[in-house]
Amino acid sequence: MKNKYGDYGHHRRKRNPDGMTVKIIIAAVVICICAAILLVKLFAKRNAESEAAEQASVLELEEIKEPITEEPVVAASVEASVNEEQPEEAAVEASSEEEELDIQMGAGAETGEDIDIADLVSASNVGENSSVTYGIDVSRFQGTIDWAQVAASGIDFAMIRVGYRDSSTGEIKADSNARFNMQEAEKNGIKIGAYFFSTAVNADEAVAEANWVKDYIAQYPITYPVGYNCEGFDKESSRQYSLTKDERSSIAEAFLDQIYKAGYTPIFYASMGELAGDAQWNTSQIEKSYKIWMAWYNQNNSNIANGPAYDGQCAMWQYTNQGTVAGISKKVDVDVAYFGYNGTETAKDTSERATATADVEALMSFDTVDETVTAKNSTNLRDKPSQGDDSKVVVTLQNGQTAQRTGISSSGWSRVVFEGSTYYAVSSFLTTDLTAPKQETEQPVTTSGFKTQFADCNETVTAKDMVNLRSKPSVTDEDSTVVATLSSGDTATRTGINNDYGWSRVEYNGQTLYCVSSYLRVVE
Repeated sequence: MKNKYGDYGHHRRKRNPDGMTVKIIIAAVVICICAAILLVKLFAKRNAESEAAEQASVLELEEIKEPITEEPVVAASVEASVNEEQPEEAAVEASSEEEELDIQMGAGAETGEDIDIADLVSASNVGENSSVTYGIDVSRFQGTIDWAQVAASGIDFAMIRVGYRDSSTGEIKADSNARFNMQEAEKNGIKIGAYFFSTAVNADEAVAEANWVKDYIAQYPITYPVGYNCEGFDKESSRQYSLTKDERSSIAEAFLDQIYKAGYTPIFYASMGELAGDAQWNTSQIEKSYKIWMAWYNQNNSNIANGPAYDGQCAMWQYTNQGTVAGISKKVDVDVAYFGYNGTETAKDTSERATATADVEALMSFDTVDETVTAKNSTNLRDKPSQGDDSKVVVTLQNGQTAQRTGISSSGWSRVVFEGSTYYAVSSFLTTDLTAPKQETEQPVTTSGFKTQFADCNETVTAKDMVNLRSKPSVTDEDSTVVATLSSGDTATRTGINNDYGWSRVEYNGQTLYCVSSYLRVVE
């Protein structure tokens, strides 16, 4: 380049001794070269941008054309692979699934941080997926459940209360229907989760509770999470009343961590009002590690599959406590979980377990007594303290025959032992006066079919729990049918009472009906 331009310059200088022309030409050449270099660079940049844009467009089209699959995806476990054959693929699928769930539930919006649900601890061995599943949570307060009917209703899972720590004594106690409920739910193909009602006052107690739960559920196939439930801590009577929010949250995390170490997936339960804005718990901390099970009622349930209008993380939503489910005589909590499982877990302890029976006294408490009774006239002895269809009359006790009464309930029932077996009878039909003559209960007349004398009254009553309203004041007369059921909170007007036989006459929904007085309480 130098020799070329040098020869050219020398040639121009011969023709222009003053050098001006040469300088002008050199300047023009330099300008042209610079312009050419600039044009080349601009052209190359435009080509590069065009190519990048074209590639981006192709990628966008490929993403749009990517098929959406509804196949189950596996949730990642923190310490162990949930898919030993293809752990890398499982991790990728888990990330995709849980990001979608995170967006769906609005996780992390409250703190301004995204919570990747793949980071939440999970101990599933059967593979967690993104299915929306529906369940119930139950305790002994639902009485004896017909789990075959529950399964037929379409329920996927049941969160079963297995125990609680007494709020005053601090003693850990089992729910009296827990084993029966787990056994029957499993038998009918319903996946099982569990929860414990805690009143722990320090981390050591929380760990002890978790260890108790671990041992109690070991023989059952627990597929769904194991929950920590803590309520009533704001009452002065609570063991936890003096604890701070930070202390309670640390106690909860101690329980949840120990449950995870035991091989179960933990979940934290609380109401929306306690969770939102870290109101009563350090929610923003807890939700980063553990699934949240939120109770929030009276919301728009028209599209519960999309989750509640809540800014925090919510893996399971208890959206009502007034659910009606076939096979359960009481109102029940209903839940929707934004996850499911590809199978059913195997019990940690596969040794043979004892067959569990239902606690027929689950819905009432009996005060212990020890006294001999007979029937005022005659009374049915039943296998359960109930006059419903689930109760069977086993034998009839006649006046003059004796039984040993071992318990009395404020709900109007007596527990008695007759000929070596335990039965239940309406208390008002029994007497401790063993010499009392046989009393007449109902005397048929042509106008009403019975002649029970009632003292007039006028008061508003409701059921202590639940009571049958009958067409006649009798549980033995074949013509006495159950017309309606009065539940606690529903009211009727009592217009008459018979204290000799324990019956009340009530007006309910425009009808005159009859019920056992001991099942009622006056509304103040």
